[in-house]
Amino acid sequence: MIALPWERESKNLEDSYLQSLGKNILFSEAEELRRAAERLGPELVEAARAIHDASGRLVVVGMGKSGLIGRKIAATFASLGTPAFFLHAAEGAHGDLGMVCREDVGLFLSNSGETRETLEILPYFKRLGAVIIALTGNPTSRLAQDADIVIDTEVTAEADPLGLAPTSSTTLQLAVGDALAGMVTELRGIKKEDFAMFHPGGSLGRRLLLRVEDVMGSRERLPLVGPQTFVREAIFEMTSKGYGAAIVVDDRGRLLGIFTDGDLRRLLEDQGPQGMGLRIEDVMTKSPKFIQPEKLAVEAVHLMEEAEISCLAVVKDEVVVGIVHIHDLLKAGVA
Repeated sequence: MIALPWERESKNLEDSYLQSLGKNILFSEAEELRRAAERLGPELVEAARAIHDASGRLVVVGMGKSGLIGRKIAATFASLGTPAFFLHAAEGAHGDLGMVCREDVGLFLSNSGETRETLEILPYFKRLGAVIIALTGNPTSRLAQDADIVIDTEVTAEADPLGLAPTSSTTLQLAVGDALAGMVTELRGIKKEDFAMFHPGGSLGRRLLLRVEDVMGSRERLPLVGPQTFVREAIFEMTSKGYGAAIVVDDRGRLLGIFTDGDLRRLLEDQGPQGMGLRIEDVMTKSPKFIQPEKLAVEAVHLMEEAEISCLAVVKDEVVVGIVHIHDLLKAGVA
């Protein structure tokens, strides 16, 4: 009776051997990427332009390991602004082909180019007149022969110790998918702000979409004092509003200065209790840093970091309309 792999006794291998094996696998896959980068050219451009010019979506088709890679490729395109979805070849033959339109582009993945399920749905795309792009390691395969554009993903050998498991071939498929997605993204003129629109729940989305006005304290929470206010009165405003700072404004609400808990500590060290009876205009920081409400919240973070401060007055048309604290930005996931 043959012992199953997990029932066999493990080999007693040296760490140095395992380390060398792991590195060699990485080097092997990297070498296949290098070879592909050298031989591929116009076909990448033709495929990228076909995807870009299509009025429909990118339909990525695959089975098995190629199918898993196809899912990732479709997800990458979608995240970069190209409508795309993955179509499992076997499911396509059982009804899912109804999702495909003549305006779509089919990106078919098959290392052998002879995968039965993948070939079975190929005629449907051809009847529709949809452009077919093949990623295959066999440029003479049936898939390659029926495709409009062929991208050769042939590898000299798989990278696993047996030379059998899809390793180098799937790595190359994924890398070519990334290359196409990057080229189409450039053709579309996608910017970081656009990317953020597709990822509003992610950290990048928050950093690129959130404005100061979205996180600043409301008008009722503004710790405002006039220039003639005594320090002891300003302290009450600072603590009651919870910002550790008092914004000094004139009678029209224009920014004159700011007095922070740091300023208070320095005042008490220098003046002692007598400092509490001084006017705020005599001890405030004049011409303080401020920011406009329509600015990106991440700009407020950079401004605070550069000035080594923890809060900023928010000013619109010369009038103080809010205050933003580093804690607000941290809570919003921007800082």
